[in-house]
Amino acid sequence: MNITDGLNERQIEAVKHIEGPCLVLAGAGSGKTKVLTTRIANLIKEGISSSHILAITFTNKAAKEMKERLTNLITENAAFVGTFHSLGLRIIKDNHETLGLDRNFTILDSDDVATVIKKIMKDLDYNPKEYAPSYIKNKISFIKNEMLSKGEVEKLLNDPMEKVAKEIYFAYDLYLKKNNTVDFDDLLKLPVELFLNNPDILEKYQNKYQYILVDEYQDTNEVQYRFVNLLAKKYRNLFVVGDLNQSIYSFRLANYQNILNFERDYPEALVVTLNQNYRSTTTILDAANDVIRNNKERKDMELFSNLGQGLKIKYIRAMDEKNEVSLILEEIKKLLDTDYDYKDIAILYRTNGQSRILEDGMIKNNYPYKVTGSYYFYKRKEIKDLLCYLKLIVNPHDDVALKRVINEPKRGIGSKSIEDLEKKAIEQNTSIFNMLSSSKEIGFKNIILDLQKDALNLNLTELIEDVLVKSGLKEELEKDHSLENEIRLENLMEFKSATENFQNETGSVNLEDFLDEISLFSDVADHQEISDAITLMTIHSAKGLEFRCVFLVGMEEGIMPHAMSMQREKDLEEERRLCYVAITRAKERLFLTNAKKRMLYGDSHLNPPSRFIKEISDNLIEKIDHTNFNEPKKQNKDILYSKEGCLYQAGDVVNHKMFGRGVVVDTDERFVTIAFKKEVGIKKFLNNYTGLTKEKR
Repeated sequence: MNITDGLNERQIEAVKHIEGPCLVLAGAGSGKTKVLTTRIANLIKEGISSSHILAITFTNKAAKEMKERLTNLITENAAFVGTFHSLGLRIIKDNHETLGLDRNFTILDSDDVATVIKKIMKDLDYNPKEYAPSYIKNKISFIKNEMLSKGEVEKLLNDPMEKVAKEIYFAYDLYLKKNNTVDFDDLLKLPVELFLNNPDILEKYQNKYQYILVDEYQDTNEVQYRFVNLLAKKYRNLFVVGDLNQSIYSFRLANYQNILNFERDYPEALVVTLNQNYRSTTTILDAANDVIRNNKERKDMELFSNLGQGLKIKYIRAMDEKNEVSLILEEIKKLLDTDYDYKDIAILYRTNGQSRILEDGMIKNNYPYKVTGSYYFYKRKEIKDLLCYLKLIVNPHDDVALKRVINEPKRGIGSKSIEDLEKKAIEQNTSIFNMLSSSKEIGFKNIILDLQKDALNLNLTELIEDVLVKSGLKEELEKDHSLENEIRLENLMEFKSATENFQNETGSVNLEDFLDEISLFSDVADHQEISDAITLMTIHSAKGLEFRCVFLVGMEEGIMPHAMSMQREKDLEEERRLCYVAITRAKERLFLTNAKKRMLYGDSHLNPPSRFIKEISDNLIEKIDHTNFNEPKKQNKDILYSKEGCLYQAGDVVNHKMFGRGVVVDTDERFVTIAFKKEVGIKKFLNNYTGLTKEKR
């Protein structure tokens, strides 16, 4: 079978491009993932070593999908396919000494960063009611993602609030260095600084990654832009895929100018436009084209489809928000009475606050539904506590983790004691762990030291149980048989599923590797859900998804477009792109709804219909006006593991798909220990894991 079978002419042109830069303008539903993966396969087919290929995505979900598709196209593949952050982490680990980090550095998540900022504000005597920690946190992230130098920070941040943020930023930076920690922004910032300050290291990675592919290029920010272009500078084999019309993340500092300027950065670039949509009817695409045509900042791309004209878009204008929900539910019932299932239907809205009344309607009508993105397993309190214990096993000098769990469960170590310990640690330029001295403190210290010893002889799942028992977390929850505690205990037990899956897939029993995996995990909706349910979500959350039927609700001025966007043309154009994204999620049916009067956030409003509805040609819409009358009353384990026990002995040379070549230094009845190259170090695996390839002697 030819790998380009099933591709259209423009897709084939992009796939077969080998040398030099290439910009692929990929419209919604135009098969961009297929183009990316097929191009990687084609590069390998043309004789380019897969180890020289780098494919960067924004989410783990996108990376996983690309890897799965590549597996179906080629058998031998060592290309790096992953997120910006996972690549950054790998580079930092490989060069930790140059960056002034110990090898066992840990990564602060968003909540940890907030905790550190609040602590610094307290030390500097700044009132959090006067200076919002969230503002400080966002400003620090802005500084890092915009790659501002110390001089630029000093020069640019000068209003009263910014001066406070600037002071806290410098203190925060010192705090991270002292504690041998980095935050998520550092996973991109540090590699760029490494490259700028060490041309030899940059050239090493340029030679390694000679062919670079980037997904969703319109969503790159300044640090990501620099990261990619530094790597691509030597060979200029940069292949980017994106769609300006789907740039909706300016609040994350994404800069759509990066895709607009690609041809300026690479004048010799091949530009390929993919505008054949394989998802939606012609009516839906014509509506999307009508809307986006009103933006000044855009790339011309008239989407078309061979799937037929389809039904008209149904525009429903209701009396109020209750009437709107009632009419939506009526339409859903009609859909369910035909050939639609619950899972085929999505209701999209501009702001999270709009979901409340929709959820009420779903519950009253007994419709199964899910609010995507509403919670996140790894953010639950009990899981955060467990993760902090695991972080301390790897790096006991992580003050953020220590302060979270030193008195969790309660050990009689009060906040005053912790403050005193922290002051002593600062005075002696060391970590809090090194200052633990009282009997209660030593008790906690011994728990961590004991767990560190246990970690040497247990697999990850066994270690989790060990931590739960020795920390007292499990006993504390079992004391009180409340529903809340039972749920928390179930969550802790579910955590074992994560370690078990990790071990089964990688063979690794290294806690450090597992924590890296968890730190990079980004799917906020990773939880068990009803498989056949109506999806409720914000438009931002819907990007990349598709549904047979979409309801786009609250289509009113002040809601969509949002009131905050109506002062600047730039912001209004992003709202229009957001509408374009929402429309192109629909495959067969699209409903637009609004209300003459709406109660939202406790206030009633009379909002005119959204300008975006007026931008759609009348011949595409069927309007139903209800304002003049009242509403009617897993991979097979046997393949991964040998049943014969240990397959290795000391001195065997082996290869691992991620860590490369290594030498077996020790084996026992449960584990095999392997020494890899210096930057990887010594790692331990289950001894019957067949994912290691043994070289012949």
